[in-house]
Amino acid sequence: MDRHSYGGDDEQARREESLFRSDSQQRPEAPRYEPVRPEGGMWRTVKRLIAPLAAIGFLLAKFKFLLFALLKIKFIGTALTALLSIGAYALIFPVWFAVGFVVLIWVHEMGHVLQLKREGIPASAPMFIPFLGALVAMKEMPKNALVEARVGLAGPVLGTLGALGALGLFAWTQQPLLLALAYVGFFLNLINLIPVLPLDGGRAVGALSPAFWIFGVVLMVALVFVTSLSPIFLLLVALLGGPELWRRWKTRNTPEGQAYHKIEPRYRFAVGLVYVTLAVALVLLMGVTDVPAPPQGAPVPV
Repeated sequence: MDRHSYGGDDEQARREESLFRSDSQQRPEAPRYEPVRPEGGMWRTVKRLIAPLAAIGFLLAKFKFLLFALLKIKFIGTALTALLSIGAYALIFPVWFAVGFVVLIWVHEMGHVLQLKREGIPASAPMFIPFLGALVAMKEMPKNALVEARVGLAGPVLGTLGALGALGLFAWTQQPLLLALAYVGFFLNLINLIPVLPLDGGRAVGALSPAFWIFGVVLMVALVFVTSLSPIFLLLVALLGGPELWRRWKTRNTPEGQAYHKIEPRYRFAVGLVYVTLAVALVLLMGVTDVPAPPQGAPVPV
């Protein structure tokens, strides 16, 4: 058999092989959905966090007196800590997602600030803490549990409106980033409604009955086991709010404690109605904005 006959056999074999090849093997690989998530392995992510945080720590130590002076100016303190948080979140997520995330946190905290002003309670401006959110420090305690409940609920109410704004912008622009921000905003405000101190839900249910705090503790532990909620979050809540929760529980039956929680039934009903309505609405809105990733290999619409 000569050289040309070998070539003919090879060509025939390739044709026969192509007949048995599946259609999916002949098609080019379809694009795959890639969710917003940290890039690289765990150690790479840790190194990306440690290096800039170490540099920030050095600068804070070097110029701490100037920093403390600037932080006393409300607007500058809020702006500096917001930029610090954006930089921290941008180490893990896309920059514009980090910006939108911090804006949603700011909107939530401004709900507390505005209600505190309405109640005549002096407070600090929002101060951001990277990877922990933000806080508004009250300079005096509310006069009763009803006032505290109104301040606590004001954050999730305004925060939900902020997330609805992101959802509205998504409906207008069809930018997936805005849909992701809306979902995260609804999720954060729902988590804040867990009825345990120092979360907003713990301050709200105090106007109903301190017994709801026990339910909140049980719920927090259950969520760690049945959802993807991090145990670190549970630990942080326990460290930040545990002592205050225990103090209030022990003093709930004292004359001072009873006076603090003495609220007319109609106001209790109003707080409960707002709390339940807001929680149900956030669950439904999370369902609307939670778009599952398509199967691997499925084409992604553009």
